[in-house]
Amino acid sequence: MSLTQMQVFNQYIMPATIETLAQMVDKFNGASNGAIRLTTEGFDGDFLQESFFAAIHSAQRRVDRYGTNGAATATDLTQLKHSSVKIAGGFGPIRFEPSQLTWLNKPTAEGIEVASRNFAEALMADQLNTAVAALVAAIANQSSATNDVSATAGVDYIAMNAAHALFGDASGQLVAQVMTGQVFHRMIGQNLANGAKLFDSKSVNVIDILGRAIIVTDAPALYAAGTPSKQKVLSLVDGAATVFDGSDLISNIQTTNGKVRIETTMQVDYTFGLSLKGYTWDEANGGKSPTDAALATGSNWDKVASSIKATAGVITIGDAAK
Repeated sequence: MSLTQMQVFNQYIMPATIETLAQMVDKFNGASNGAIRLTTEGFDGDFLQESFFAAIHSAQRRVDRYGTNGAATATDLTQLKHSSVKIAGGFGPIRFEPSQLTWLNKPTAEGIEVASRNFAEALMADQLNTAVAALVAAIANQSSATNDVSATAGVDYIAMNAAHALFGDASGQLVAQVMTGQVFHRMIGQNLANGAKLFDSKSVNVIDILGRAIIVTDAPALYAAGTPSKQKVLSLVDGAATVFDGSDLISNIQTTNGKVRIETTMQVDYTFGLSLKGYTWDEANGGKSPTDAALATGSNWDKVASSIKATAGVITIGDAAK
């Protein structure tokens, strides 16, 4: 593999990566019913700030037509701020020897495809795991959105239904549930043991949980630290989390001398933005370019929606060992 060929490799890795990522985004958005949206929309600056008017439904009052015509208390029309946060990440460096490809008579296009596909998968995994971690932190920080039965029981239909009930008459807005593979198969086991036949065994999709789409992922945030049997299920509304493309993916391929064989390294820097429905990123406490720990801290996500029904969803916490 000559230096000229390496330049061709360098020119084509970015467009191939972007195209692969767009295809993966489309597939995931459809599977999640839009609960976690991965978008290719741009994101400028450290934060994406939006303003919205606070609800004024509380201004409604009863009037006594026969009473004293006194002064009415005014309700001020106010605006609230919602902030999304930009998150930075990196991939690599990945090291290989150009002579490895020429020795195997491999075309440059194959190296492009492998590198771009693996980076795209790693980027999407980072985006999804980060979104799940932030959702768990923000929702579990609200007692009115949390059903924690872990002291006495594991996750089951009753516990999840009780979590849905926290949304009251808005529970129909919950469109998807995010759970670990262990919890998912626990649900299947409960179906198999149920004489009422809650699912059709002839169907490829053996189970749907309380009528919602299921996202099965062993995201680290769905496990309690130090107690892996303690697991969490997110029940989410449409648009619960939105991931924005930072539009500043930078890749670099560098070939160096000085060793017995020439080595090439590839490294990528990227960013993406994250927004949670009903919650704003606390710019003062959470800060800019946050760490994973900061993103997974509930107090860094402030509830700005006046009602819990206008937020991202609810969470069920149980202990699989019980």
